[in-house]
Formats: sequence, C-alpha cells, structure tokens
Amino acid sequence: MTAEHQRLAVNAEKPVPLVEWGPYLSERQWGTVREDYSSDGNAWHYFPFDHAAFRHYIWGEDGLAGISDMFQNLCFAISLWNGKDPILKERLFGLRNGEGNHGEDVKELYYYLDNIPTHYYMEYLYKYPQVEFPYALLREENRKRSRTEPEYEILDTGVFNDNQYFDIKVTYAKQSPRDIFIKIDITNRYTKTADITVLPTLWFYNRWWDKDPKVIPEISYVNKTCVRAEHKRLVDYYFYFQRASDAFFTDNETNSLKVSNVPNASIFTKDAINDAIINKQNIKELRNRKKGTKFSPVYQLKIAGGATKTLYCRLSDSLIENAFTRGFEKIFETRKAEADEYYNAILPKGVSEDMARIQRQAIAGLLWSKQYYHYDVETWLTTSDGISPVSNGKMNGRNSDWRHLKNQDIISMPDKWEYPWYAAWDLAFQTISMAVADPTFAKHQLLLIMREWYMKPDGQLPAYEWNFSDVNPPVHAWAAMQVYQIEKKTKGTGDIMFLKKIFQKLLINFTWWINRKDVNGNNIFEGGFLGLDNIGVFNRNFHFPGEMQLEQADGTSWMGKYALDMMEMAIEIALHDPSFEDTATKFFEHFVLIAESLNEHRLWNDEDKFFYDVLVVKGSDPTPLRIQSIVGLTSLFAVSTIPQNVFETLKDFDKRIEWFETYRKKNNKFWPNEERSDGAEMLLSLVRKDRLVYLLRRLLNEDEFLSPGGIRALSKRHEEHPYSVTVDNVLYTIRYDPGDSTSDIYGGNSNWRGPVWMPINYLIIQSIRTYGEFYGDTLKVECPTGSGVMMTLKEVADELTRRVISLFEEDEKGNRRIYNSDHSWFYNRPENENLVLFFEYFHGDSGKGLGASHQTGWTALVAELISEYGTSKI
Repeated sequence: MTAEHQRLAVNAEKPVPLVEWGPYLSERQWGTVREDYSSDGNAWHYFPFDHAAFRHYIWGEDGLAGISDMFQNLCFAISLWNGKDPILKERLFGLRNGEGNHGEDVKELYYYLDNIPTHYYMEYLYKYPQVEFPYALLREENRKRSRTEPEYEILDTGVFNDNQYFDIKVTYAKQSPRDIFIKIDITNRYTKTADITVLPTLWFYNRWWDKDPKVIPEISYVNKTCVRAEHKRLVDYYFYFQRASDAFFTDNETNSLKVSNVPNASIFTKDAINDAIINKQNIKELRNRKKGTKFSPVYQLKIAGGATKTLYCRLSDSLIENAFTRGFEKIFETRKAEADEYYNAILPKGVSEDMARIQRQAIAGLLWSKQYYHYDVETWLTTSDGISPVSNGKMNGRNSDWRHLKNQDIISMPDKWEYPWYAAWDLAFQTISMAVADPTFAKHQLLLIMREWYMKPDGQLPAYEWNFSDVNPPVHAWAAMQVYQIEKKTKGTGDIMFLKKIFQKLLINFTWWINRKDVNGNNIFEGGFLGLDNIGVFNRNFHFPGEMQLEQADGTSWMGKYALDMMEMAIEIALHDPSFEDTATKFFEHFVLIAESLNEHRLWNDEDKFFYDVLVVKGSDPTPLRIQSIVGLTSLFAVSTIPQNVFETLKDFDKRIEWFETYRKKNNKFWPNEERSDGAEMLLSLVRKDRLVYLLRRLLNEDEFLSPGGIRALSKRHEEHPYSVTVDNVLYTIRYDPGDSTSDIYGGNSNWRGPVWMPINYLIIQSIRTYGEFYGDTLKVECPTGSGVMMTLKEVADELTRRVISLFEEDEKGNRRIYNSDHSWFYNRPENENLVLFFEYFHGDSGKGLGASHQTGWTALVAELISEYGTSKI
C-alpha cells in the first residue's frame, strides 16, 4: 500500500468518495448553456469571453490552474500580466463557435503535467507570451478561413517563435486534506530580462447576488501576509502568502456599467483588480480596503533570461504563526515522491520511458478534468440572471422537459475548456481509464449519472447540456463491467454490490430504449446521431416530413451489445446471488431477437458484405445508405464468451438456453453466432464467423479503414467514391474527410467522416481481442489486407493497439505525429519535448491531433491500451 493508496482506502469509506479540495474549477464557464438566459438560446453570444472579466457567473466559476472546495464556495487560481496585454490573464482564451472556422477552440498552450486521485500532488504548466497576447489576430485570421482550411493556432501567430515567453508552473502539495501548499515557478524562456506581474487570487463563488446581503461571505486581513476567508458553508480558511509588492481587495460582483450601462453601486467590482493593474484605476481604494470577496497579493517581478523565480502560498484551515517554516519546501519533494511511488505501483513494468510518461500524463489529465458542475434546470428556466427577464422562448426551449434535473456534483469532464459539461457516453469511457487510478471514483461516476436527479423518470439518460434529450450510445453497462473487471484484477475480488446497484438503474434505461427507440417493435432501433455527429450523409437526428423511417445499423448493434452486456452482468451477479439467474436468461433471449433483426432484416448488404442504415419510405423500396463507416462496424462490438463453469453453476440458465436453441432451430428460426470451444466455452456474437471475416477484410484494408494511427471513422474509399442520396428532393453527399470537419452539422467542431477516434478504436480492439482469445490459432486473417501477412485475431488486436499508441510516441527524430509538422519545431525544444496533448480525434492520414486539445476524457484510454500492449509484450 503506497501512501496514496492508503489515502484512497480512507476516502473509499465515505458515503460520497470525494476529497474536499481538488482541481474542480472549470477552465471555461462563459459561453455555456447554464449561463445563457437569452430568449433565443444563443449561449455563445449571450455570455462571451469579453464579459468574463467583469460579469459574475450564476452557476460556477473558472480560472487558470485553479482549485476549489467540492461545492466551489472558495476558489483559488493565478492571474498574470506581461505589461502589454489589454486584460489580465485570468482564464484561458478561445474562440466561440461562430468565431472559429471549425467551431469553438481554445487558443492557448497549457499542460496537465501530474496529478494523483486525492490531489495531494498536482502540477500544471501554462505558457504565457511576453509580447502582447494575439487576441485580435486569432479572431481575425480564423474568421477569414473557410471550413476547408486548417485552424489558425497560437503557434502560427509567431508569439512563441523566439522563446519569448514565460513558463508558469503551478504545483500543489497537500499537508493534509485542508492544508495546501502552492508553488508558482515563473521561468523566463527568453534570452533577455522580462517583467511579469503575478497575482495569486482567492475569491468566493457569488451565491449571494439575489439574496440577503447579510449572507455575503468575507475575506479579510489577519496581517500583512495572511487573510481569513469566512463562509457559512465552510470552516474558516487562512490564505498565507509571501510579502508582496501590493495587495488588493474587491468583490466578485458584476460591473453593471460595462454590461448594461447601469451605474455601479460600488467601485469594487469583479474587474476592479484588472483595472487597477492595467489602467491604474482606483489603486489607492483597493489597496486600503480591508475586506472583500476577492483578494490578490500582487508580485511585480523582473526575471533574467533563462532564470526562474518562485512564489509560495498556503491555504489552510488553521491559523498558523509561521506558515513558511524552515524546510517547508520539502513537502513538494515528499508528495512528488509519493506520486512516483503510486504510479510505479499501478502502471505496468517494462514499457519504454516515453510510454510511461504518456500513460502518466493521460491519467493526470483525466484527474485534472474533474469539475464542479452546478445546473438546476427548473430554477434556470424560471428565474432571471438579473440582466435578462424570464422569457417564453427560454421557458419552452432547450431542456424545458428536463425540469427534474438538479445537478451539483464533482464530475469527470471530457475537456474543461471545450466541453466543460458532462456528456453521457464520454463519461462511460472516462470511467474505464479512471478505474486504473481510482476505481471507487469511477464507480461513483457511473452510479451518479444513473441517479434520479440525472436520469429522467422514464429512464432516459441526459446526453449533455446543449440538448439533454439527444441520444448517446448505451455503453454504460459495458463500462460498468470494464470498471468491475479492472478493479477485480487489481484487488482479487469484484464489487458485486456495485454491479447490483447499477444493474437496477440500467434495467430502467434498457426499458426506455425498448419502448422509445424501437418504433415498430421489431428490434430495429433508431437513436438519431448516436454521438457520431456528422457520420451520416444527412443529420440523423432530423425527422423528414411524411412517413419516413431510418433503420439504424448502429442503433440496432448498440442494443445487441447492451443486451449482451446486461446478460454478462446478470451472470456475474448470479454467481453470487442466484436470484439474478432468470434475468441473465431474459437478456440472452433479447440478444437473440436483436441479432435476428440485424442479420435478417435487410441491414446486411450481401453484395458489399457490410451493414448499412436503411431509409424506409412508405410506398417505395427500402434504400440502403451504402456508406462504409463505423456505423456498419458496430456489430463487431457485441461479442462475449461464457465459460463452462457458468453453465455448471447456473443450471437453469444452461437448461433455458438449451431449450431456446432447440425450439428456434426446430422451427427454422434464426440462431445467432454461437460456438463452443473444446473446453465448452461459449462464444456469442452478433455476426457469424464468415461475416466477421468479411468485415475484418475491410477494417484491415489501408485503402479503406486502416490508417497508420488506427481505424478511421469513414472508409478512405469514399475519398474517390463519395456517396450521394436524394431525400425529399434534396441531394445529400458524404465523402472521406480525414481532418477537421468541412460540414456544420452539430456546430462543425468535430468530424466523424474520416478521422481516428480513440473510443471507437478501443471498442474495436477489445472486441477483436475477445474473438482472438476464443479462436486462437484456428482463425487467421490478412493484416493489412493484401499484405500476405496472416495474423491471429489477438495479433491483429496488438497491431491495432500499436498503431494507436504510435500517435503519441516519439519517433527516431523526436517528433510525435499528434503535432502538426508545422509545429514540431516547438515540441522539439528540450523544455517541451515531453509535453503530450490528448486530442479529441486524429487526422485519418497524418495522425495529427484535432478538435479539443485536452480531451483526456476518452482519449486517456490510450493509458489502458499501453498497459494491455505492454503486458502482452513483456
């Protein structure tokens, strides 16, 4: 038991397994649905970046390299000024959806260097230009560019060309759960001396804006290097800081003069410190004030070229006479050593140093992406933010049928800037990587989204705040089993109580799918876009006029997988509690019926040897949409093996399966792919062995799905052979599009028409590995197709894993394929060569990272792939 494991064991005994302080501060609160009180639902326009400096938030806070308590009452982050910018650097800058040629995008350089589950040790790196930050240039150049052109990034602006920037490294080391040391290292990467102003900032989340002034919390002086933070929801905290150049108090209140042209009641507004530093306004008043709800000591530093200066702060629940006693810095060394010990214990031995770094940064990013998320839909719909009145447009608009949803939790986010809100299916993948680091938190997250303040009474899970009613693939049963198996492998025993708890909630969700997404009751499922944005030739969420129906190959395959996953879970529970045995049988039979529909009901195209969506129009022949995409490959995901001991233990289950098989075969009814090994292990899958081989032939073809970095979302064949269809007199076309999206479906900021996506590759690899473990040497396929190299399916899974990992690895020249070749000069510098970003998706040909740059939500799955690959090669 490492020191961190001991802390985790204590934490696991809590009713809610959360640590009180962590990286729970969002990196973007502006431009979110929660902060949108407009009548037209234009969240990006209603609360833009330019307002964030002087307008208080309603539903949470954001900041740079920040932390907060678990209810975000008290927050800490850093602010910076290089002497040239028009505003303090208090938060990360990025383009809103309408400003970017490929949607919203953060335009900063920052990195999650290290973190552990209890957040006793955390490192964050931010790179701050010494010249004026190119806010206007980034906006102007991206507006000029079309969707067919690449995004204009901050490394394209030239502000980092000559190393004329600061590295700002923020490190947190906890002495105890409520006693946190903070180290801020400022390194001048330029050759010449440069000035910088650093403001470690403590403030309260404004919960009082519409309440009695008597409930306002207070930060006040204790002495010249300590302030007390008093809040009725918290114990008193003391913020200690080294002697500063100056210190300012203000309040976290909106500057109504700037927002609405209404005079302010006080000069002490949210942006008062910004105006004091930048415009030299009200310096004396802020300096002489003795209390407020926002406080910053001010450090004006002059740093020689290549030199580093360090500032220390401390946030504690204890009043300490000397907060920085001799040798206090050793706490950082101690916690760093504990972090090293922890990762040495959980990560595989024998992998390369570079692979080990990738794994650790992936998990660190996942841990940094925990965020306080607050959203009460009913309150949001029926109240004003003090700026805009309640409107009928809002009352009857977005999420108006989700009034039961009342979220106030710490949640793992996909990306705390680009996606600072949870997404149902992202969260499922995130828990798998999280299970390696903190299985208790992973289980908590899966159970949380199933709770009654998330799940609709009818069983639907909330997709994401832009539209909770959108439908994501039902992957939560699979994720729960993955988390269960990861913990069981580590501890030797599985958490059956967790499976029982989540199984009951999944039953409700499964029933919702059956009742709502199977229109004709024939086990052919819809679901709309199903998380794949622009994967279809048209928007699959769109309901065409008249009697049209889209029968979805992936919707049906996902449900086949869901039934199989539920069966696996019921079997695992039944081995400990026989009362679940009948339920295992129920889901087995449901899987058989779904498999029958997928294989027998026109979704399989025998000419192309592929599964397609089918458009059904009354009075016309059904039209297969002959698009070779991962829609047709999802059938591979539904595969499971049942060991012999299950049949020996669960006699009724064995008997029922035998009867059901005999009955269906006797009556010439469909029976799914079911094979038994010499040891009587049973393989169940949606596709027959011959169809599996056909699908793998396309999957492993480098002219179709197989890229150097993994499996593409759309076949490269559509580059020269685009697919078109006319629906309701409108022509729709889809072609291979390996990079950023050239369409505006779902905001145009993600693209499923060619790039490589980590979650889909992970599912493909896991499925092929399952097939491989069953078939062994009895089934080999050509990999790549046409190469003449024959591999077992386990070897194929290893080869696909190797390709995905190669996206992140250094090559012999020190380059990583995730970075644009135009930017390799920056990442080849000694101080940057080990910095790895975990992008949302990857170019289908070059492997360049695209979309959100900190999607250590599901892209952190690479850490688990490294573990599996490393273990298989040792």
